[in-house]
Amino acid sequence: MASLPGRIALVTGASRGIGAATARALARAGAHVILTARTSAGLEEVEDSIHQAGGTATIAPLDLTDGQGLRKLAEAVAPRWPAVDVIVHSAGMLGSLTPVPHLDEKEFAKVIATNLVASQRLIAAFDPLLRNSTAGRLIALTTGVAASPRAYWAGYAATKAAMENLLLSYAAEVAAITPIRVALVSPGATRTKMRAHAYPGEDPATVKPPEVVGDAIVALLERDFETGERVRVQDTVGA
Repeated sequence: MASLPGRIALVTGASRGIGAATARALARAGAHVILTARTSAGLEEVEDSIHQAGGTATIAPLDLTDGQGLRKLAEAVAPRWPAVDVIVHSAGMLGSLTPVPHLDEKEFAKVIATNLVASQRLIAAFDPLLRNSTAGRLIALTTGVAASPRAYWAGYAATKAAMENLLLSYAAEVAAITPIRVALVSPGATRTKMRAHAYPGEDPATVKPPEVVGDAIVALLERDFETGERVRVQDTVGA
């Protein structure tokens, strides 16, 4: 039986990898999924797969670094769905793995815009719709290096650490006055394009597929978690 029937869920970075897998898992659980990413072709492929499996979805091609575009998306969603019950913020940018003195200014600015600034704009745009839900949930993907600094990962790690602080501050602000709850999910080693870029010599068959993370996120949404919860997805290898 569907565990999330009638829920409205927005997934960023939904055209591939963990975002796509999470969107499919949410649709299987009965949610209507709003799919956002920059690439229309990828979104259409995910939408088709959801419809073929009996689920429902709507695509909304969008560059998250476009603040005006985010506001317009929220304005377009509101008349059709007065509340958004779930946001899964999967979109992110790795950037180059390089020493701190060698971070390229333009690329680093783009990583900041994607991982941090866009997160704030996403919250700002959809906060009213989350508040309209009887059980609003905001889940964001993070990384272990946000809390455990690693050489050459500074650009990605620093922006993810800042994003964590941003989301947990929001969680604290709304905890006493709304039903909104926030959680952070660290997917661990997962078979994604970002992982392949970070570890080019790794055999992808040795790490778990993104569907494991998507299922873990749905399992989190199925229970009454405390705001601020952190989840690390077990590094099991699947086919």
